[in-house]
Amino acid sequence: MQEYKNILAPVDGSKITEKVLATAIQVAKRNNTRLDILNVLEINQFADGYGGAVSGDVVYRMVDEVEKRLKVYQQQALDAGVKDVEIHVRFGNPKEVLAKDFPADHETGLIVMGTTGMNAVERLVVGSVTNFVTRTAPCDVIIVK
Repeated sequence: MQEYKNILAPVDGSKITEKVLATAIQVAKRNNTRLDILNVLEINQFADGYGGAVSGDVVYRMVDEVEKRLKVYQQQALDAGVKDVEIHVRFGNPKEVLAKDFPADHETGLIVMGTTGMNAVERLVVGSVTNFVTRTAPCDVIIVK
């Protein structure tokens, strides 16, 4: 059986989040390792799309709401028996953050993620984050359907 060190569970609040988290919790428990729960905020899409109308206060409130949600997920993992759970909020392109930046910074051994939070048209236009991560991540990736 493969043993993993430092498991990453990227979450975005979509319907698949609960399944991703449940799978990541089980794998982290079996491997007795750290679970990193991450949400990536792509602020540039708001700033560019609305002529830079996103103020620092709006960003602060958005981060605060995301952190509250992540703390609930963190407690859920702790209650399930994972001993080391960290939550993270990052800004940037989700593809790059998930596939390259975060794994390099945290020595991620496994990424557990959902198929997609987008519909077919959105995937065609912006591409699938999951597809990019599975092709370029330096570690194993488990896709939860």
